[in-house]
Amino acid sequence: MRKNFLFATWSGGGAVPPVLSVARALLERGHDVRVLADRSLHDEVTAVGAEPIAWTTAPQGDSADPAKDVIKDFEARTPIGAFTRLRDRIVCGPAADYARDTLAELRARPADVVVAEHMLLGVLTAAEAAGVPTASLVTTLYPFPTPGAPPPGLGLAPATGVLGRLRDRMLLPMMSRPWVKGLPALNAARAAHGLPPLTSVMDAFDRADRLLVLSPRVLDHPGRRFPERLRHIGARLDDPAWAGERELELPEGDAPLVLVSLSSSFMDQGAVLQRIADALGPLPVRALLTTGPAVAPASIRAPGNVLVVAAAPHNVALRHAAVTVTHAGHGTAVKSLAAGVPLVCVPLGRDQTEVARHVEFAGAGVMVGKSASPRVIGRAVERVLHDASFRREAQRLATEIAAEATPDRAVIELEALAEGASGRDTTGPSRTLST
Repeated sequence: MRKNFLFATWSGGGAVPPVLSVARALLERGHDVRVLADRSLHDEVTAVGAEPIAWTTAPQGDSADPAKDVIKDFEARTPIGAFTRLRDRIVCGPAADYARDTLAELRARPADVVVAEHMLLGVLTAAEAAGVPTASLVTTLYPFPTPGAPPPGLGLAPATGVLGRLRDRMLLPMMSRPWVKGLPALNAARAAHGLPPLTSVMDAFDRADRLLVLSPRVLDHPGRRFPERLRHIGARLDDPAWAGERELELPEGDAPLVLVSLSSSFMDQGAVLQRIADALGPLPVRALLTTGPAVAPASIRAPGNVLVVAAAPHNVALRHAAVTVTHAGHGTAVKSLAAGVPLVCVPLGRDQTEVARHVEFAGAGVMVGKSASPRVIGRAVERVLHDASFRREAQRLATEIAAEATPDRAVIELEALAEGASGRDTTGPSRTLST
């Protein structure tokens, strides 16, 4: 039966395409879909066929424009400083504003299910207050502590032995500590809509009826156990509308192709892109370097074997690529692995070190620091090109990622939720764990 879905997202760079991919899939099934989003995203929302709805009191941003970026994590001097900006400017600080806008839209036009990008706790608060079933879309590796895995976000290998288990026990309390200062704002948003307070911000992430992780299960630690409401529903591999509509232009020649792609949002990545271009110049390769909307192609001094463009359809380019050099944003990393292409990861921040480490754990790539010299980057590219094990492991992951793609479990889960197959539990988040 035709159902009505209200999606909610924000200008979060690589988190946007997978959310809109799910929206597109529901539209193709004949459902009604509208999307609460920053105005900077409305063209992308329209491109998938959904109806864009602007936030009215919640933040309006554009992650590709440093002057309009809400978080401005590129200004932070430390990872905890970057985290604090996310907490205070998106997740908790404006929770009341996101809740107010969402409830206004639900009162104007009810929905069968609210589907929110997982950082928008204000949206999930509004849906809980309205009694509407909720799904939280996690657009990266599940970023919260669970049994059977090291504390996430630090790029740690699974614990072995007594010292490893001691390490995890010592680090786990530290994972929730930075969220403490966000709790008053979140509870104020809940109180404004008649909801009881929570004792932890971390608990708020588990309150959705479904936690749908848009990441391959095979990329995560094999022994990790997850909340009962969590489902790994496979990666979304769609290119963003602003890139997928372009024709592919490749550098001339038949040397191995290196695809270079750093963040689509502004992370002050110009100098890193330049060092990558300088690293590839002396190598017997040809390179397609996509700057994304946050960096002007003309700002990169390109060697003769490096073609610099603003954007290209990566899903097409990856059919020709021998290696991808990337910041290890989840979207670019998983699209490369789905194509069987190994990676050189140059994390810039956010979840990227964690993704890069998982690529290394899987044997499908290597990681170098964002301050690495052209010489170090070049050696990493040569290593991945010449050691066949990296491509072999990437192709192994590609087979498993493809197996997760059919049937479309995002659609299955959301349709079941809309049809009432999963009743809403008003007693709070489940603590039962599953593998």
